[in-house]
Amino acid sequence: MDNLIPVSSQRSLPGRPLANSRNAALCRTCDAQPVQLQRTGEGRDLSRARYRRAEDFMLPLGPGAPGDWSDFLYSSGIVAQLALSSHLLDVGFPDAWCARNIGLHVDRSLAYANASGLGYECAETARLMQVLSPYWKWNRRHLIDSPHLNDGGFTPDEVQRLLRSLMDHVRHVTGHQLRRPITKS
Repeated sequence: MDNLIPVSSQRSLPGRPLANSRNAALCRTCDAQPVQLQRTGEGRDLSRARYRRAEDFMLPLGPGAPGDWSDFLYSSGIVAQLALSSHLLDVGFPDAWCARNIGLHVDRSLAYANASGLGYECAETARLMQVLSPYWKWNRRHLIDSPHLNDGGFTPDEVQRLLRSLMDHVRHVTGHQLRRPITKS
């Protein structure tokens, strides 16, 4: 079981822990505690809730989003982290482990997600995750020595497109359904 395949959550939950040498290697590289993946109904429910929150945070990032560029990138980091943690929770990563070992580093989230079967190998998304990580920095520019953080040259449209594509892929792999739009009567 060296490699995990993307697991559609529409299937029944496996009864045995998942092992993955890519995850083990990544834990060593990131100096993180080793983790044994075990899919659970609780993890599935939390995964669905995280995906919904990612959708909620994505809405204000639409065209004409209020706020400045650093606020936009901070919110983008939140969207990415929620979407990626949706996958991680779905395949059995404990939420507390993610908080301790990944934190606000969306680049690590993407690496762990890909190592556990997400299968989202997009170079531009990986580059965006590096720019955003850790995403708290975009909310606290005044605390950082450099007055100008490197935004990687991304535009709002590019960030939106990359995040939407990532979320669509997470939704496809996890099997979460899109929320029906709220219609006014």
